[in-house]
Amino acid sequence: MTLQWVAVATFLYAEIGLILIFCLPFIPPQRWQKIFSFNVWGKIATFWNKAFLTIIVLLIVLFLDAVREVRKYSSIPAIEKGLSSKPGAYEHAQMKLFRSQRNLYISGFSLFFWLVLRRLVTLITQLAIELSNKGVLKTQAENTNEAAKKFMEENERLKQLLKNYVNEEEHILEAENKKLIEDQEKLKTELKKTSDALSKAQNDVMTMKMQSERLSEEYDRLLKEHSELQNRLGKDSKKGL
Repeated sequence: MTLQWVAVATFLYAEIGLILIFCLPFIPPQRWQKIFSFNVWGKIATFWNKAFLTIIVLLIVLFLDAVREVRKYSSIPAIEKGLSSKPGAYEHAQMKLFRSQRNLYISGFSLFFWLVLRRLVTLITQLAIELSNKGVLKTQAENTNEAAKKFMEENERLKQLLKNYVNEEEHILEAENKKLIEDQEKLKTELKKTSDALSKAQNDVMTMKMQSERLSEEYDRLLKEHSELQNRLGKDSKKGL
């Protein structure tokens, strides 16, 4: 195996190891997100896309070269099988075909796992972000529920206070209304007494007026009789003289 294929095979084994590590169930995505957030990754982030595309191009070139080798050595055995002048040519061609197929598989799986590894890192990052957002949203929802619960309790407390205040106001109004009714009844009673007293006083005044008129008439009559008596006495005195 040449140096380039040794490097590709090592790269393939590293990819398989990384994929297996990323798939471990006891390492949460948040932990990988913290690892991806290290400063060293931020420094090489500018070269990451270029390196990714460069490796893809190299793997595609090696894959196409392996395909060419497979097609090349797949057509040679039938020709060399009839060549009796070269006794080891057929086995040599089979060995070349095996190596080219091996290189084809190595380069193909390296290219495939490289794309899978890139996609896996992206999905892990997105999953970690979504889990973080879920935790934030869960915290916000819990805070909102607690605030809503507090508001509901405060609303119930205010309703109870308002109800008690209304009941107290109703009791006060009822007591004042009762007091006003009692005062009204008292005023009616006093008014009735006053009306009766006024009627009695008016009757007394009428009686006294009638009595006064009678006394005036009697006084006039007595004056008239007195005048008549004086006249009679005057006449009798004149006759005696």
